[in-house]
Amino acid sequence: MRLSWLLLIAAGLQAGSGQTASPLATNADAGMQAHLNQGMEYYKKGDLAHARAEFEAVHTALPNDLRAAILLAYTYNKMDRAQEAVDLLSPLEAGNEANGELEYGLGYALIQTGQWKEGVSRLEKMAAATHSAEAWMLAGAARLNNVPPSDARADLDAAVKVNPSIPGLYTMDAQAHYAMSEADKAIVAYEAALKANPMDFTANLDLGNILLDKGELEKAKPLLELAFQLEPGFPRARLEMAKVKEMSGSYAEAATILEGLVKAEPKWLSPHWELSMVYVKLNRLDDAKREREIVKKLQIEQSDQGTQK
Repeated sequence: MRLSWLLLIAAGLQAGSGQTASPLATNADAGMQAHLNQGMEYYKKGDLAHARAEFEAVHTALPNDLRAAILLAYTYNKMDRAQEAVDLLSPLEAGNEANGELEYGLGYALIQTGQWKEGVSRLEKMAAATHSAEAWMLAGAARLNNVPPSDARADLDAAVKVNPSIPGLYTMDAQAHYAMSEADKAIVAYEAALKANPMDFTANLDLGNILLDKGELEKAKPLLELAFQLEPGFPRARLEMAKVKEMSGSYAEAATILEGLVKAEPKWLSPHWELSMVYVKLNRLDDAKREREIVKKLQIEQSDQGTQK
């Protein structure tokens, strides 16, 4: 069974497809169908406020119509009103568990409201039934972004098998493998991501970081330089660029980057430690001592916070 056009539009993958809403399930008059079609036109244009008004008009008149409820819930989701989507779809789920559109919308809304396990469960069942790469990807993203991360490899690997062309999918799959200490598989996935999009900031940064940790400076350097060029204010890109400068012998440049970074992120331990080592190489021993004292202080603070938790 293939995913319907409605679900793809709701996932943001076919905006402007030109299709109109499927007929209402109930014996509605032409006016209600017109509201539904107009709502879809607004939805595809990104005019969510007017789309919501049209769908709410239909849902108010026909509260038992599943299609109208699903469209309204998807609009709520896009408007960051996920709890309203949960409240709308939850009572309709019994007897409609095989409806992939309902399960996708409800699963997404549950994740957004903090009920990630319930949401992921629905998405994974729906993805298995419909072979939906988007649903696998959303389930994997929820697992990966949970604190602490859950193993997202199976979901994201499944998404890659179904549709590897989804933007950002290879990068997310690589992150899942790296989170589970599978650096070699992560490298393969990151390389695929960069083949699809050489300007992928996260893939450049993460792959460069992995290669730098492996001591492969020449391979890591162009990746990290590009990441720094793309997002020069991003803290981790600044840190990795400083490491590249240090490993290349450009200690003064590394110090300049790190001095700016510790000023912007004073509670982040790693830049202070890196800066202390750079200062040693510059024979600025008093400065190095100061940074190491800061490192010790931050370590104590973090240890105390961990104890309190």
